[in-house]
Amino acid sequence: MSVVDRYTLLADIGGTNTRVALAQGRQMLPGTIRRYANKGRDSLEEILSDYIAEESVRDLAGACVAAAGPVRDEIATMTNLSWVIEARNLKSVTGAEQVFVLNDLQAQGHALGHLAADAVREILPGQPARADAARLVVGVGTGFNAAPVHEAPGGRLVPPSEAGHITLPCQTEEEFSLKRYLEAKHEFASVEHVVSGRGLERLYAYLAGHEDATVTGQQILEEIKRNDPTARAAGEMFVRFMGRVLGDLALTHLPFGGIYLIGGAARGVVPWLSEFGFAPAMHAKGRFSDFLKAFPVSVIEDDYAALHGCAAFCAARVAVE
Repeated sequence: MSVVDRYTLLADIGGTNTRVALAQGRQMLPGTIRRYANKGRDSLEEILSDYIAEESVRDLAGACVAAAGPVRDEIATMTNLSWVIEARNLKSVTGAEQVFVLNDLQAQGHALGHLAADAVREILPGQPARADAARLVVGVGTGFNAAPVHEAPGGRLVPPSEAGHITLPCQTEEEFSLKRYLEAKHEFASVEHVVSGRGLERLYAYLAGHEDATVTGQQILEEIKRNDPTARAAGEMFVRFMGRVLGDLALTHLPFGGIYLIGGAARGVVPWLSEFGFAPAMHAKGRFSDFLKAFPVSVIEDDYAALHGCAAFCAARVAVE
């Protein structure tokens, strides 16, 4: 049996849930996707053991997992979950010949070009670019992160980063007041403290004057639809910071091939991007303002994009190693 005929195991580990699936070659098999709650589980190995038993999986050519946290030397440390994921342990529990551990944004970067056409929607036009132009994936969900995507002679390169933990870029007195509020609670005001699902909730609590507010991000989005002034103010500040951060990242990486937004929080605010000033915030870089208009922005609307990316990465590596 060839490598392409055999299955590879895929996993996308978030702070709350883990999605597991199988792939043949670069093709992720949608019918094999299973979702597991992380709460009450001691490790990823426990989830994968259950999946392998439930699906009667055997003879895996490879496995690739995407983890929401920093990865170094094939070891991932989850940012919002007390798990440490090691390739050697996954190899033992899965029996896979080769195992790869990626940061979740790396997996999203490897998904580009392997998603259905209707899963990618342009929300801000840019200028035409070469097929091998650099791209940038930006995850705005429970947390925030970004990763550049480069097409190289030896294959696609998606370096990992922890962009969510850079300093929150403040400009106005209102924003510096927010920064002081966040520093009092968290010692440091990061991009992720604001530009994320939890960040939207923090903004609402701050603006409402209720530190213990329990309004969820989804509820805030519903309140924006109802023209609630506090919810709208939180949404506008969220969008303004998101645009500003994307502008900074665009100047850092020059993604002429496009910026791709991923994650529930990003998708949630898309209807108000124009109204809340996303493009002006992204482009407001002085004499480089017009330059920034070259970078198109799209939103990815496939919840399983990371699994597609794991499949593509694993297929390329298993084929050559």
